[in-house]
Amino acid sequence: MARKLANGDNDTRLRGGRWWAQVGWKHVFAVVVIVYCVLPILYVLSASLNPGGTLTGSNRLFRAISSVHYERLFTTDFTKWMINSFYVSSVTAVGTVLMGAAAAYAFSRFRFKGRRGGLTALLIIQMFPQMLAFIAIFLLALTLGEIFPALGIGSHLQLIAVYLGGALGANTFLMYGFFNTIPMDIDEAARIDGATHAQIFWGIIMRLVTPILAVVGLLSFVGSYGEFILAKVILARPENYTLAVGLYVWGSDERNAPWGLFAAGAVIAAIPIILLFMYLQKYIVSGLTAGGVKG
Repeated sequence: MARKLANGDNDTRLRGGRWWAQVGWKHVFAVVVIVYCVLPILYVLSASLNPGGTLTGSNRLFRAISSVHYERLFTTDFTKWMINSFYVSSVTAVGTVLMGAAAAYAFSRFRFKGRRGGLTALLIIQMFPQMLAFIAIFLLALTLGEIFPALGIGSHLQLIAVYLGGALGANTFLMYGFFNTIPMDIDEAARIDGATHAQIFWGIIMRLVTPILAVVGLLSFVGSYGEFILAKVILARPENYTLAVGLYVWGSDERNAPWGLFAAGAVIAAIPIILLFMYLQKYIVSGLTAGGVKG
């Protein structure tokens, strides 16, 4: 009997053409995608280690290895740009999480006039990227700078305010779907025990929705960390640049650009994102999938 079952299992295995038609092509496609993604990374890493400091003419990867560009990197404004990026991205991520969570909690738990219209408005607004209004944002920043100098051109607070102005929308919808998966019975039991809405929100709900908070925080951090157009419009002086703007300035001169420094800066700038993604990856799948279960 055991032999028959074993033979039966062997007969159900895919072989030859069936294996290639159903499984094999996926492996080939995966290898092609991996090579397509890894080669640019290897090329940038090789350019950062090339003492010649050029991208053209480097047909062989890692032909010469030197740390001269990494040593020179920290004699420039790169450290300031990195600190500015961390500051802007961290504050933006925290603000986005708090604003999105508060809005999602209200839409999920309360029934009020204009609720459906508000959700529809957020859905429509998120279809238009914030960068489309960069001229209006620039003029608004000039006007605010005359009244509140701390929110004028060149201010990191102004850039954070601009990012937070577009924080709702997709983030609220993402959190809204996850909040709907939390049973209302928990809120009702807490209210019976005398808990207020603030106590329910901060003490119970926020702990139960940790995966989606991590996902939204990560997406917000990565988005503001690599954002260029609005940062270039708001930040005027080189010492206030973020990494995206600073590296663009280095690479904007096609003939005299310090490509070695540019490549080294790109490698260093990518490390925090990789570490943050690896730390939060356990929340990403559960946070993105659970939000689509119940809308």
